[in-house]
Amino acid sequence: MDRRCFAILCHLLRTTAGLVETEVIDVEEMVAMFLHILAHDVKNRMIQREFVRSGETVSRHFNIVLLAGFRLHDELLKKPQPVTNSCTDPRWKWFENCLGALDGTYIKVNVSATDRPRYRTRKGEVATNVLGACDTKGDFVFVLFGWEGSAADSRILRDAISRHNGLKVPKGYYYLCDAGYPNAEGFLAPYRGERYHLSEWRGESNAPTTAREFFNMKHSSARNVIERAFGLLKGRWAILRGKSYYPVDVQCRTIMACCLLHNLINREMTNSEIIEINYIEASNEWSEWRDQLAHTMFSDWELRDQ
Repeated sequence: MDRRCFAILCHLLRTTAGLVETEVIDVEEMVAMFLHILAHDVKNRMIQREFVRSGETVSRHFNIVLLAGFRLHDELLKKPQPVTNSCTDPRWKWFENCLGALDGTYIKVNVSATDRPRYRTRKGEVATNVLGACDTKGDFVFVLFGWEGSAADSRILRDAISRHNGLKVPKGYYYLCDAGYPNAEGFLAPYRGERYHLSEWRGESNAPTTAREFFNMKHSSARNVIERAFGLLKGRWAILRGKSYYPVDVQCRTIMACCLLHNLINREMTNSEIIEINYIEASNEWSEWRDQLAHTMFSDWELRDQ
């Protein structure tokens, strides 16, 4: 984060989130300590030495900034813009009315011994399964944290769209998702049993030969935006990569804060139909639409390639 972006963050925290200086520390210093902890995943005693503050001061002001950051939710979470029929981006032009992509990622958390079995992932890590949705530019539009690492992605998605302030998908629009989610209205999944990952298409001899393969290749190329977003998020904020020393509720709030800061950095350093989807159920109609889209994409590609 450069100085200009830092100044904008402090201004937003003051004017929008109501963050004020205390008797011992001003807003800029408490925000600097907060960012230092997120970016470098350092313990309290390291911040004490860097900023010449007591451990109690560091801890208290970290939580003050963290809670203030939550009040920037409406300011920094992006409003997704659907792909239009005039889109020329080779990754997205096939997916008119698409809002972006979604996926889950694991972030380590610190829980009690009795809760560890619920939070243990298939790889044996103790983590929370975070659902994230981003727009076509890689900015987060929705984040749901707190679910146990053992929870299935599709179960978390059902929870996300059932919440009052959950993930909103206007009718006629959709997000790209991987095969771990159902191919249901509002969520377009790839074909199972067909090549999918981008590494499988390298080389002229590996070009797609069927509509389903071509669809999966283009789907993978576009949906990769959420994987890049998660990768950039964890690359920027070391606190999301290592073992957590904070209670699970604090760590989960930290996840959201990092996503909001991710959007702010992307922004500063670089009326739809209201009917919404509030359930997920695989349907023949949605599968038939995917088949039609796949054949249209493949036929268009074959004609252009001749």
